[in-house]
Formats: sequence, structure tokens, C-alpha cells
Amino acid sequence: MFDLPKRLPVNQQQPLQQAPYGDEIDLFELFQGLWAQKVLIVLIVALCGLLSGAYVFLTEPTYEAQAMLRPAPIKGLDELNAMGVLTLSPEEALNRVGAALGSYEVRQQFFRKNEPLFEVLASDSITAEQAFRRLIKDDLQVLQSDPKKSDQQFEAFVGLKLQYPESLAGADIVNGMVEQAITSENERIKADLAVVVKNKLASIERSVSEARAGYQANKQAKIAELMESDVLQRANLQDELKALRAELRLRRLSRITQLDEAIRIAKELGIKKPTTPSAMDQVKASGSGNTIRTEVFNQQFPLYFMGAEALEAERTVLRQRRSDDHTEPRIAKIQKELQLLEHNREIETLKARQDDDLFLKQLEALRTEEARLKGLSIDMKGVQLVVVDQPAITPQDPIKPKKVLVLVLGLVLGGMLGVFVALIRNLIGNRKTAQI
Repeated sequence: MFDLPKRLPVNQQQPLQQAPYGDEIDLFELFQGLWAQKVLIVLIVALCGLLSGAYVFLTEPTYEAQAMLRPAPIKGLDELNAMGVLTLSPEEALNRVGAALGSYEVRQQFFRKNEPLFEVLASDSITAEQAFRRLIKDDLQVLQSDPKKSDQQFEAFVGLKLQYPESLAGADIVNGMVEQAITSENERIKADLAVVVKNKLASIERSVSEARAGYQANKQAKIAELMESDVLQRANLQDELKALRAELRLRRLSRITQLDEAIRIAKELGIKKPTTPSAMDQVKASGSGNTIRTEVFNQQFPLYFMGAEALEAERTVLRQRRSDDHTEPRIAKIQKELQLLEHNREIETLKARQDDDLFLKQLEALRTEEARLKGLSIDMKGVQLVVVDQPAITPQDPIKPKKVLVLVLGLVLGGMLGVFVALIRNLIGNRKTAQI
């Protein structure tokens, strides 16, 4: 068992010894304490410098390659826009190439064509394709200008930036991807042009078919309309002819009735030859005579003055008549019109047409456009979508690690850490001294 020290009475306890310098810090004494531990500080600084140097020289350097694209001049797209099929502005072409740069399909095509470039990244645990996918996911970046800027037309650009290890040909990869994107977009535009031309040609063929069908429908409708008009006109003429003949027959029958009455009257009066009222009066007065008189009257004499013989002769002729058509000139005109309606030359001409396309008004414009589209030569060699303003080049210095900066920071941090450790040791040593 340990013997505990005996506690003195309160009046016999001595007061604690006051610190000679209170809460103030003696800088000279502090400097002496740090100087006394200079070896420790130097060792810590050396250790941190050694670690920094190890990091700098053991870490594989990372390089950065970057290519910049700008909008092509307007003349670079003239040949494309002059086709009148697909219109593309320089900004739209730049955006399309930028989209191609970010397309995984385009990058995969570049990898398939240049797989040996990425074999340096392969190892036992990772294939070249896996390494390529990791590279484009983590270290490849598409650069684009800010569309919110008001002066965008002067600053529009698209870029491709790659951070890569020293063993990789990064500049060749960036330039190759840019070339692949431009080539791929050229092929895409060419394919789009072919599709648009094909669709336009199909549309023209549909328009021609529709025009032909419409023309045939119009022609058949016109033929039917002409035939219907002929039928109606023929029916009207036949009705008119029938009515006229009936009217003429009634006139003839009426004339015969009038003649019958006039004959009876003439016989009653004893009039056999044509005469006049004045002549009859003279005959009655003189008995008989050989004088023939001529009289002119403004009024028509009754029919019986023609004499029974003339009236009977006329009645006989009328009764023997088989047709009254010759008495009405309109009947001859109707028969002429009916004969003309037997053959409608306009209908025969419409039916006899061998090539209806010659009469299609819009066919000429459609065939002209069709010939123009078929004559288009879709060649993208003369088309410039973008301008490679800054191709990627192999940099001389890596972007990381920054050797000088890392070494300086390591030494500075080592010095700070050494001073801090020395201060802590000095403080602990002073506290122990004060307690003694």
C-alpha cells in the first residue's frame, strides 16, 4: 500500500509560485526554443521535401492537347446551299460538328480505325477499349462558346480538350477525333441530302400521279358533262320537233276544215273560179261579159271567193300530204342540230388523246424540278463545314504535376509543420518546467 501524503492545515499551506512573466510571450525565449530544435525542423522540412520530390518524380505526368474550331466562311457552304435542297448556315454547321465531337458513335468509329493508339493504355486488368472508354469519359471534354452572349457571332467556337499520360499520343488523338467528326458530319449531310432528294423525287412522282388522276377525273367529268348536255339538247330538240309537227298537223287539219266550209259557201254562191265582190256585182248586173277587171283592196276577201275548184284542189292536196315538215323552216334547223349531235367531236377528241401528260399544266414544272434533282451531284469535297482555327499540338510541359510548385509547397508546408511541432514541444517543455 502506498502512503498518501498528509494534508497540511489551511493556515500552514504555502501559496502557489507565480509565473515570473504571467500571460506574456517572450519572443526571444520563443526563438531560442525554436533554434534549439532546429535539427527537428530541418528534418521535418527535409522529410516533406523528400515526399514532395517523390510525388513529383514518381507521379506520371499529365499533358493536355486542345483543338479549336471556328465557323467556316459563307463561301465554304455556297456549293451546298446552291443545291436548294438543304440550307446550312456557318453557325449551324459548327453546331453540327460540335454535336459530332460529343457523339459516342463518332468516338467509337475513331477508336475502331485507330485502335493501336490506345494499346499503350491496356494492361492485364483492362483492355484497350475499356481504357479508351474511361479516357473519353474522364479526360475528354468538348468546349463550346456561351450561347447567352450577345456578341456570339464573333466568338462562336467549338473545341476538344484531352488530358492524357505521357505515353499516349494525345495531340494525334485530338486531331484525329476532330477529323473524324468533320468526316462523319460530311457523310451525314451527304446522306441527309440523298434522303431529301429521294423524298423530293418521290413527292414529285406523287404529284405527277395526282395530277394525272386529277386530269383523268376532270376529263371523264367533262366527257360526261358533254354527253349529258348532248342528251339534254337532243331531247329538247326532239320535243320541239314533235311539238312543231303536231302544231303543223293541227294547222293543216284546221286549214282543211276552213276549206270545207269555204267550198260549201262557194258552191252555194255558185263561185267556181276566183272572183271578187265587185266582179260578182257586175256579173249579176250585166249577166255575162268577157271583161276581166283587176282590183286592189287592203282587206282580205273571204276564202270562198277563191272559187270551189281552187278550194277543192287545195283541200285534196292537203289531205294527200304525208308530212308538214317542209312548211316550217325551223324543222330543218332542228334536224340539222340533231344530226350534229349524233357525233360530238369534242368528246371524240378527248377520248382519242394518246398522251394526256401533254395537257397537264403543272407537269412541265414538276418534270423540270425532277430533272434538276436527278442531275444533282452530291459531292462534299468542295464543302467546308468548319475552320480548324487551332489544331492540337504536343505540349512541351505537363499540366500536372507542377514540379517546382509542388516542391516549393512541400518545403513551405514542411517548414510550417516543423515550426508547429517545435512550438508544441517548447510549450510542453515550459509547462513541465513551470510545474517543477
